[in-house]
Amino acid sequence: MPAATTKSDRPIRNATERTLNALLLGGRVARLSYRLGGLGRLRVTRHTVVLAPPIMAALPRPLRVGFASDLHAGPTTAAALFDDLRAALERERPDVLLLGGDYVAFDAAHVADLHAFLQAAQAPLGTYAVIGNHDIWNGRAPVEAALRAAGIEVLVNRSVALPAPFGAVSICGIDDPWTGHPSTRDAFAGAAAAALRIFLTHSPDGVTLLDGQRYDAAFAGHTHGGQIAAPGGRPLFRPSGPGSRHYSYGPYEISDNGPLFVSRGVGCSGIPLRINADPELVICTLGGHGG
Repeated sequence: MPAATTKSDRPIRNATERTLNALLLGGRVARLSYRLGGLGRLRVTRHTVVLAPPIMAALPRPLRVGFASDLHAGPTTAAALFDDLRAALERERPDVLLLGGDYVAFDAAHVADLHAFLQAAQAPLGTYAVIGNHDIWNGRAPVEAALRAAGIEVLVNRSVALPAPFGAVSICGIDDPWTGHPSTRDAFAGAAAAALRIFLTHSPDGVTLLDGQRYDAAFAGHTHGGQIAAPGGRPLFRPSGPGSRHYSYGPYEISDNGPLFVSRGVGCSGIPLRINADPELVICTLGGHGG
């Protein structure tokens, strides 16, 4: 298990976040922004992955995967967004739910704001999560504990097979690519025999760490789609890291591998504002028909 990070390990960021928290009035600015439409409106984005016949033959039917990332509970995100996400999941009812990290902003204690959502975020084949950079910066232990207490499987450089009748599918999750201790080798080690492998990484930089590992679909967040984007969705701000700069939002075909789906996420980082980058729930059908 990677060593825990404490807030005392990052004094400059900690001071900046204390200042932002004061300016955001402990979340009141975010709640006002939500009411005025400044956090955008949660949307459902749909994708389909056509699988090769041998892989599809190993599945009883197409698999519907839900993916949500970057909730950022705390003063930058109104809790009403989590209710919107929960309602969307209740309507969509994916077979499996993936959570892409960055559950908190500024302080790990804000994971308590997600209690109702995490308790409700249960899919028939399970809910699986990776950890993001903000979780690590703010002390990952309480975040991981809250996820596990809700019955969510936390994947840190390991894989798990889905329950029957989808036992031929493995979810392979890595630690955060830059602030954690990621190992794609360990994450895929137990999935060698799986007919279908799903790669879960907080940031798109996870695909740059692959060393011959193969997946059929990958999911990442972290970028927020820029959070503030030009009309049409071109991000005005991109996080550091070669993968995050290049794979900023949407579906991407990765050479010699499966598609990568990068989500805008749900919450806000830094300031409670989204422009042309609405929060989203991704629903991806693996094994559907193309076209």
